[in-house]
Amino acid sequence: MKPMHSSARWKINDTSHSLKEFNGVSVALKPIIYKFKIALTDLNRPYYDTLNLTIAQHPSETLERMMARMLTFCLNAQESLAFTKGLSTAEEPDLRAHTLDGRIALWIDVGEPAPERIKKATRIAQNVKVYSFNSKSDVWWMQEQAKFNPLNAAVFRFQWPDIQALAKLVQRTMDISVTVSEQSAYVAAESGECEVSWTVLQATD
Repeated sequence: MKPMHSSARWKINDTSHSLKEFNGVSVALKPIIYKFKIALTDLNRPYYDTLNLTIAQHPSETLERMMARMLTFCLNAQESLAFTKGLSTAEEPDLRAHTLDGRIALWIDVGEPAPERIKKATRIAQNVKVYSFNSKSDVWWMQEQAKFNPLNAAVFRFQWPDIQALAKLVQRTMDISVTVSEQSAYVAAESGECEVSWTVLQATD
């Protein structure tokens, strides 16, 4: 297989605000903008790219979730992949890729979605993936695994301590390298380095 290479720029589409009350007055809280220049080496595909990502952290989103989204983008990087409005629009996935004729080629949720939501996604998308990441992921999967099993969706679980370590590296502007091999990604930045591993909870054909 011939390695792929391109230089691309993606920007998240979320400009919505949350409201917080100060002295009886509702004030819109703006997303925090982070910029990433990523030297990506994915030895599993293989795929090599330089990504320029602008990611908006929603006011209700933790750094851990935002970095899980960033890493998920790297693991699935392709020409049409893009962030959506995410937490601002419940009907949309966190990341999505389209075919040339406008159909949804890839639907990706980051977190612990309900099986019903993923069942709907499998009806409209050619491929569906879920990347779970938080401290309650084990409990979520134990409770929902039986409902996910019949669905044509791949489910992965990032190790929570690894995602916490990744979040500690965050700066508003980052120049990082991400090297993917087997079921782990090595991330190196000026602020430090860490390795994030994941488990395949459910695979697709």
